[in-house]
Amino acid sequence: MQRPPKKFHPHPFAYHQEIELRIDALSNLGVGIGRVDGWVVFVPFCLPGELVKARVFRNDKNCSQADLIEVLEPSPDRVTPACALFGQCGGCQYQHLSYPAQLAWKTRQVGELLEHMAGIDFPVEPCMASPELWHYRSKITPHFDRPRDGEIGPIGFLPNGRRSGIIDVPRCPIAMAEINEALPRERDSARQRAKSFKKGATLLLRATEGRVETNPNAVVTERVGSLSFDFLAGDFFQNNPFILPSFTGHVAAEARAGTTRFLVDAYCGSGLFALALAKDFEQVAGVEVSETAADWARRNAASNGIRNTRFLAASAEAIFADIDFPAAETAVVIDPPRKGCSPEFLDQLVAYGPARVVYVSCDPATQVRDLTILRAGGFMLEKVQPFDLFPHTRHLECVMTLVRA
Repeated sequence: MQRPPKKFHPHPFAYHQEIELRIDALSNLGVGIGRVDGWVVFVPFCLPGELVKARVFRNDKNCSQADLIEVLEPSPDRVTPACALFGQCGGCQYQHLSYPAQLAWKTRQVGELLEHMAGIDFPVEPCMASPELWHYRSKITPHFDRPRDGEIGPIGFLPNGRRSGIIDVPRCPIAMAEINEALPRERDSARQRAKSFKKGATLLLRATEGRVETNPNAVVTERVGSLSFDFLAGDFFQNNPFILPSFTGHVAAEARAGTTRFLVDAYCGSGLFALALAKDFEQVAGVEVSETAADWARRNAASNGIRNTRFLAASAEAIFADIDFPAAETAVVIDPPRKGCSPEFLDQLVAYGPARVVYVSCDPATQVRDLTILRAGGFMLEKVQPFDLFPHTRHLECVMTLVRA
């Protein structure tokens, strides 16, 4: 047996001990969870119901980590991955799981987060499927390490389960077709310029109007229904354009329910929700801490002929200071970054007290964390709707609707 690392803890399993276990569930990282005599073991790339053989490489305080050796009894939901790099590249976690089962597990995981983190037993609507299961990503950012001896090594993404290293990715089946067409050219171009790189770098490939933009400071356009949005290629914009009409449509339906007449988009960016929902409200105010983002939103409103919106660049300490809409007739849409909302923002939101809050999140765990604060501040959970913007990965978007109690 291979000699264990110096810091390896030898209980309850020896280093590289092989064990058999039945997988019960998936973690929110997409890793299989099983038990041996009640002890939890995490094994990647296996599915609930499967009997597997695994090799232990770490024992933590309350669980162990193991590598999958063999699937002894496969799940009926197991399918053949479409990508030869699945299991090596860290980009996808669910290519071996049938798509209906992916949706079911994403729905279940949101419900489990509500139960375990917030103590709420609440019905979660079935996760909405992406219209496109492959070639849906409109942006990828492969990277490479510092060239050695004037040559660039692998260009791609982090290996599965590691925080360093790079798996070479010559094509990506979840990236849009035009990106895959451009990727060999961009990889070759980077290698030809290897001597100009003093350290590692990241490439940008953003699909826009049938072409691929590689300059992060270039202006690109994305269409959502009848609207068009301009923004810088390197800036954030939702990366699955195929699902955006139904995604923004759901947010609109939830925000305009009841007697709401006004809308505040509190993390408006370049104006996606503010402009997509503007037709449903008398007036809309978008708020951004970035003046640059607020300026893009103003430009997009003008180019789309939308006149009932205004966009404000506010400080983080006074998000609602210039909002004069009556709270009882106002809905607030929030779409914060993955880390969720700051306590400072949540305090301001509770103090403003809108009739409805539609919380959009790319990380349901931080969303549920914030939900507990909003419930304590007088809001009641009304609906939970996950959306699968990222098929074959563990990631999802979740929309929670809250009403003032």
